[in-house]
Amino acid sequence: MSSIVAIVGRPNVGKSTLFNRLIGARQAITDATEGTTRDRHYGTTDWNGRTFTVVDTGGFTVNSDDIFEREIVRQVEIAIEEADVILFMVDVETGITDIDQTMANMLRRSSKPVILAVNKVDNSARHTDSFEFYGLGLGEPYSLSSMTGSGSGDILDEVVKVLPEEKESAEEVEEQINSLPKFAIVGRPNVGKSSITNALLGEERNIVTNLAGTTRDSINSHYNKYGMEFTLVDTAGVRKKTKVTEDLEFYSVLRAIRAIEECDVAFLVVDATVGLDAQDMNIFHLIVKNRKGCVVVINKWDLIPNKETNTARDFAENIKQKLAPFNDVPILFTSAVEKQRIMNIVQKGLEVYDNRKRRVPTSELNEYLLPIIDHTPPPSIKGKYIKIKYVTMLPTQTPQFAFFVNLPQYVKDHYRRFLENKIRDHWNFTGCPIQIYFRQK
Repeated sequence: MSSIVAIVGRPNVGKSTLFNRLIGARQAITDATEGTTRDRHYGTTDWNGRTFTVVDTGGFTVNSDDIFEREIVRQVEIAIEEADVILFMVDVETGITDIDQTMANMLRRSSKPVILAVNKVDNSARHTDSFEFYGLGLGEPYSLSSMTGSGSGDILDEVVKVLPEEKESAEEVEEQINSLPKFAIVGRPNVGKSSITNALLGEERNIVTNLAGTTRDSINSHYNKYGMEFTLVDTAGVRKKTKVTEDLEFYSVLRAIRAIEECDVAFLVVDATVGLDAQDMNIFHLIVKNRKGCVVVINKWDLIPNKETNTARDFAENIKQKLAPFNDVPILFTSAVEKQRIMNIVQKGLEVYDNRKRRVPTSELNEYLLPIIDHTPPPSIKGKYIKIKYVTMLPTQTPQFAFFVNLPQYVKDHYRRFLENKIRDHWNFTGCPIQIYFRQK
């Protein structure tokens, strides 16, 4: 990872708004409600030829009994510890508060370079008010408005000055990030998505509680262990549209759907105590519709009582019946709390990723499929015989095949599924949706 700049401060001073502006995308949810951001967000930006990672954090509080606020403080402390430069954001409208003073004392002890950013300075009178923040003892306060972007250039100039020496060029860093496999962990609320993420990373990367809706944003993490490297995306739980009433949850669901659209392989996490329900099926169909690889992860398997030899097999068969016709999907049984078979998820995800990129030469396809088609041709329609003469794999990012036929409009879906099954029998496309097109010869 490149040099890290952490944006910290108390709640509702505009940290997420600045984060989104710096990375050039609306990745973090912004809202007037305090405590909107809970986990750490990572994004990449560049300034004056320097590329660095920006970390958005939740609002820092003290002496709170709220379970979320206690966990947010832990996330902020982790971000400060791993950062190379700290961007401490305060609010000119409220002036110096007790929490600002507490944070300033903590940041001085960190011995990290600290840049003091006074937000919401959008007129000359407020610029004068910003001089009050010299009282924090952190040097010169830099005025900005994260909403309009004014003053952000001066802050970035100062950030670049104090960043450590660059080891890799901006192009190399961006190329490495874009070339990594991207895995999204998706599912209904409270099925254990963040627990699986933390278990895989071996750290408390995301906040975990027993309350549904703990994760709000899609959280990107970089995994590089045991010779495996990829980007892991933890997402908010996706509920039915009719049950989503709050604006914050609406944007959380949108980001979870976007994570599915942008990933290579989606891990669909299912609660073993509930089984595969209608909402799980909706998420599965969304994965298939976007032509993404899929691995079904049955979490909380340790909570299933009286397991016998065939319990997992019967459970998997029941799920495959519900997933039909596309049921060539890996099904794994895990427990994030007990860390049972956690690494199997990563290994299977990389296998599905490779399957999704598999290319089959045209000669192999025709050599294998044409004799099968001659032996079992499509049924004739209205006295007209359908003849398939040629097949090729299209040059797409996902497995797609074109069959050239004299009467493509008469080929029915059941024969399409027959050909797909024959392809899957011979080549390993487990976990990957296959598209088959019939074109005029």
